[in-house]
Amino acid sequence: MKVYCNTRKKIFLASWVLINQAQGDAHGTEQQRPSAKSQIDIFQPIRRWLDNVQISDRQLAHRLCKAIPSQCPFERDVKFLGKTLFHIPPMCKLNPVYEELVSLRFRALCYLADQCGEDVTQYC
Repeated sequence: MKVYCNTRKKIFLASWVLINQAQGDAHGTEQQRPSAKSQIDIFQPIRRWLDNVQISDRQLAHRLCKAIPSQCPFERDVKFLGKTLFHIPPMCKLNPVYEELVSLRFRALCYLADQCGEDVTQYC
């Protein structure tokens, strides 16, 4: 039993609205906003490197599939006397290169299944 299953669910819809858009167009002035891309992403070189790793070796593919877990190992339900006290969310979602690692693992699995013809159910 998870705590969030027993709580009341609320639907939250959000959208971005520029309030002063009509005023800015009427006056002929355009407000300059700093773009999000101007911020420096220190993980971008690591992301690019992980995305460019080519899987062309069977042993490398096996090592990657063993090293990168298929599910987050940190998600837990803390129980006391059979009752769930709280739920610890998956901490790997906080990893800034999580998506790239999962993608690398998927490419390794595809290489083993498609190119090598191996059964990859042991890694699922």
